[in-house]
Amino acid sequence: MSIEQIYSLFLKNPSIVTDTRKLQKGDIFFALSGPNFNGNLFAKNAIDLGAVYAVVDQEVDSNDDRFIKVNNVLETLQKLAKYHRQQLKIPVIAITGSNGKTTTKELVSTVLATHFKTYTTEGNLNNHIGVPLTLLSIKLDAEIAVIEMGANHLKEIASYCEYTLPDFGLITNCGKAHLEGFGGIEGVRKGKGELFDFLRDNNGTAFVYSDYDYLINMSKDIKSVYAYGTKLGSIIGNIVSNDPFLTLTIQDIQELEIVNTQLVGDYNLPNVLCAIAIGKFFKVPFAKIKCAIENYVPSNSRSQLILKESNSIILDAYNANPTSMKAAINNFASLNAANKVLLIGGMMELGDTSKQEHQDLVDFINKFTWDQVVLVGGDFAFVNHQFIFFNDSLEAKHWFTSKSFSNRHILIKGSRSMKMERVLE
Repeated sequence: MSIEQIYSLFLKNPSIVTDTRKLQKGDIFFALSGPNFNGNLFAKNAIDLGAVYAVVDQEVDSNDDRFIKVNNVLETLQKLAKYHRQQLKIPVIAITGSNGKTTTKELVSTVLATHFKTYTTEGNLNNHIGVPLTLLSIKLDAEIAVIEMGANHLKEIASYCEYTLPDFGLITNCGKAHLEGFGGIEGVRKGKGELFDFLRDNNGTAFVYSDYDYLINMSKDIKSVYAYGTKLGSIIGNIVSNDPFLTLTIQDIQELEIVNTQLVGDYNLPNVLCAIAIGKFFKVPFAKIKCAIENYVPSNSRSQLILKESNSIILDAYNANPTSMKAAINNFASLNAANKVLLIGGMMELGDTSKQEHQDLVDFINKFTWDQVVLVGGDFAFVNHQFIFFNDSLEAKHWFTSKSFSNRHILIKGSRSMKMERVLE
């Protein structure tokens, strides 16, 4: 069956699932397979549960024409996403970067949604499965779409661009993330830069944070660049205060505009400026932009401020790498508060540099004065330090509970696999 034929079935049943546990009647089931699972084994169950079709790449012992046999289910999903994207005559904005891409995506889509019918990536479904599923979730009433792209190796962003076909794009930053796959910071820039490469080759527009010289260099020869930053660009903004929430000024033609966010951390400045810049570019009235940003509340363990009894807790445990760790710790150290406690989880996917990066982070922590410091898991087990160490977040939770802290300011951060949010459960 051709992609065009499958697409005609999709238009009649525009809901795709890859997990039978989430299947609803009327869905189309794509039987994805991987190293540790085989979706083809669940195809019959999907039909029994109410799927209208099951797309498989292995023979199914049935003559039921609701089973659609293809050469490769994942490739078919991606080709279907590209075909759907080609039918959508709307601007598509792609976002990638080492840190802050999900927060930036949320801010950008929140701003655009005040003025346009906007579709965006749910959560962080930003990989080779999540990106096509996001594209296929865009309805025909869409006016604009924002797609998040994650990557941990070269050529990954380039592959997403092949079916996302972005008209616009931005790279939040290039930091020390996924070094194991990228091979170093230059590899990170090359990999993330694949988005700018696509825009350059296809006459797209790049949104560029002008404070980062490397992003300016990476965007060279892109015909259309819309810059924003603290000194140069179409949108210029600066921090007024950050204790604990970020407040900034935006230079307008006539006067300075004040924007009061509910985001913790000065490292969120580029994310906010990006959302304002994109809103202005697409002619969203500033009053709507300001309202959207000021009402945005972070969730899912991303720079959340939690007031628990007499303690003030910053929970930033969705992910971590050396760059984001140092930014969060530096910001926390700068807050005008006493009795500060750090609970820091290990960092993953750093390859051969992992132990050294963990040691460097410990040395960085030592530059400041803390009430308590707790290191959890990962390669913190193999570095020199004088802090409390636990093997996992459950051990850290027992310690945290036993301390019965009061009147403390606490930062909890770590890589996703460390599940540092369990400390508060």
